[in-house]
Amino acid sequence: MEKSIFAVDAFVGKSILISGGTSGIGAAAAEIFLACGACVVLMGRDEQRGHGALAALAAGERARFIAGDVCVAADCAHAVEEAVRAFGGVDVLVNSAGIYAEGALDDLTEETLDELIATNIKGTFRLTQAALPPLRAARGTIVNVASDAGLHGNYFCAAYAATKGAVIAFTRSLALELAHDHVRVNAVAPADVLTPLTEQQFSPYLPRTEQLREMAAHYPLGRIGTPEEAAAVIAFLASPAAAWVTGSIYTVDGGLTA
Repeated sequence: MEKSIFAVDAFVGKSILISGGTSGIGAAAAEIFLACGACVVLMGRDEQRGHGALAALAAGERARFIAGDVCVAADCAHAVEEAVRAFGGVDVLVNSAGIYAEGALDDLTEETLDELIATNIKGTFRLTQAALPPLRAARGTIVNVASDAGLHGNYFCAAYAATKGAVIAFTRSLALELAHDHVRVNAVAPADVLTPLTEQQFSPYLPRTEQLREMAAHYPLGRIGTPEEAAAVIAFLASPAAAWVTGSIYTVDGGLTA
């Protein structure tokens, strides 16, 4: 039987499509995949940020940026088509695109709710749908980025938590649906990780270091996470080392949900 090991050459010859790949966890995942030999397509809405992310990766022809919004079905189809055209297929899909919003339910607007659902739920569904044919052909793998908020209640983010709970249910159900195609589906559920989404939670009227210290105090390990730590779990789940793992939700949360 072939050995399943997560090695520096684990993704040689593989094509990885990452939504939300221009910053945060998605960008950190791209860096790991490239270091392990993959070719990577970053999908994001902001062209300037996308080209900046490419420059930071310095991967030459092994990395591409495709401008697109996961809320738009045509953009999802285009991103998949470009990944197939550039690198021959899609072996791994990472659904990392997401938005965050907090506040009391009394103050939740229709616009905010629609944006959360359109990006976090429908965007994950749409890009996955578009990528299914090449994923089936490759016997590939999907890794969704959920959240600890999708596993338990968090103060003043009921709508966001509901969308991430939907991603978790989607992950488990799709894993069963695609098992006969030998396509694995898993998710990571990070808690607070120092990304642009986390920065949105900080008040401009208080010292940033003080807010970070207060946030870190909730975690048994005494700090919040880094994008690289969440990305490492994504890479594991996409690798041959996780060949018998599907339908799993991996918490990356410094012990918060222990």
